[in-house]
Amino acid sequence: MPPTTPTAPTAFPGGAELFRLGADVAHLNHGSFGAVPVPVARVHRRLTEEAAADPDAFFLGVPDRLAEARARIAVHLGADPDGIALVTNATEAAGLALDTLRLAPDDEVLVTDHGYGTVVAAAARRARVVTVSLDPALADGEAVRKAVLAGLTPRTRVALLDQISSPTARPIATPGLLADLAARGVTTVVDGAHAPGMLPDPLAGAPDLWFGNLHKWAYAPPGSAVLAVAPAHRGRVPAPVPSWEDDRGFPRAVEYRATADYTGLLAAPEGLDLIASLGPGRVRAHNSALAGYGAELLAALPGVRALPADERLAMRALRLPAGLARTQAEAEALREEVAARLGFRVLVWSWPGGGGIRASGQIYNVSAEYERLAAALRPLLDGR
Repeated sequence: MPPTTPTAPTAFPGGAELFRLGADVAHLNHGSFGAVPVPVARVHRRLTEEAAADPDAFFLGVPDRLAEARARIAVHLGADPDGIALVTNATEAAGLALDTLRLAPDDEVLVTDHGYGTVVAAAARRARVVTVSLDPALADGEAVRKAVLAGLTPRTRVALLDQISSPTARPIATPGLLADLAARGVTTVVDGAHAPGMLPDPLAGAPDLWFGNLHKWAYAPPGSAVLAVAPAHRGRVPAPVPSWEDDRGFPRAVEYRATADYTGLLAAPEGLDLIASLGPGRVRAHNSALAGYGAELLAALPGVRALPADERLAMRALRLPAGLARTQAEAEALREEVAARLGFRVLVWSWPGGGGIRASGQIYNVSAEYERLAAALRPLLDGR
């Protein structure tokens, strides 16, 4: 029986007009940095102008305005506004989360080989890291759960796990796995970099510490993220620098860094408000359908294999033909070749023996972009 042609999703009404992406490259990689919608960029620009016009008034008011922004963000995340702090990115949040736990050099932090490089490096600076290997082709969440639990040792104090792995777009820190780890006395730290704006309940499973970027799927300006901390740990979260908010404790002591650029954080709630106005369910359904469509087209290319996917997600990962993107350097070179020669921005990730490609879907994307990518990628891969 011949393969069926996937049905192309319709464009999101007005989606492309909300962004100002350049026309020379098709941006199919929202999952890496995110693009800022025009209304959010407008607010961000206005805040920058306000800070320039009267620096004294602006900076004296920053701590209270951060608290107001945090309260707005908490509503969208379903979080306790006193239990989250605004930080600049997931890597910074990872360091703060791990420092909160006062790890000893012989304590073990369990990670997986799908973990984000700088987050894993943050753990390795503080304790002994034990890496669980997860085959990208593992069939389902139950297989992931068993592999992670099998990697525990008597010295495992912390499990630092991706909510959604960045390269392979695989859910790892599911509520069921978090419950299993908690029952074994393991502190759970979740890297939810991709969760805000993509998942309806980013804090599902109630991890001990969780962090997520707002500048990816939540439409915030760059340098906007959240660290969420369970009540038992809030009194031990270290301030990143000494400041005049130190005596206020968490979260204010974490948020305020004296003279810094707070404009992105103050504009961050606008991105989540925009998603709410567009309809979060509509945005998520569109983005996941578009990513799935792109994955089906790419999986039809010779030697390309789709990996198990969660249909809720706006990212899909596929393995490239064996021998491609075996190292980080090879992956970066292929990524830049796809951008320069073909005009597409995608993530190419490395893996021993051969890496893969990850495509994202966002409301500014249309199905024709994935069709063009599949058509352009075929001769490039054939030439390898």
